[in-house]
Amino acid sequence: MKVNGACHCGAVSFTAEVDSSRVMVCHCTDCQVLSGAPLRAVVAALFDTFVVRGQTKSYVKVAQSGNRRAQVFCPECGTPLWATAPENPTAVIIRLGRVEQRAQFKPAVQIWQHSALPWVTQLASVPGSPEQQAFLPATTAPRSAA
Repeated sequence: MKVNGACHCGAVSFTAEVDSSRVMVCHCTDCQVLSGAPLRAVVAALFDTFVVRGQTKSYVKVAQSGNRRAQVFCPECGTPLWATAPENPTAVIIRLGRVEQRAQFKPAVQIWQHSALPWVTQLASVPGSPEQQAFLPATTAPRSAA
């Protein structure tokens, strides 16, 4: 399936051919920290189908698996975009939240489940709203570090 996507500010955009059966949810602690969320959903694309417009920035991270991965992001807005092997890449692991057609994809597998936050499986029972909720509980102001 052909997809397109972009960073939050639009400075970087891309197109790719992806295999819709290769959508993964990763619960590893690296994905939690790098995404700022309890998990990260991704879809794989062959590198030779991947076309990028705009300048990106990246750094190499050694993953929990031991693999070296170039983490690519927009240098303007900081949006995480994809990861790939730092040398001679054959595939690109695209952050599903960057894909315009993301609602058409369903995860086929979850990985690193031993790192999953314990409440993730209970989300269906948490009350929700189709828009921003106005009734969230009040919190106290954060304390500054002493």
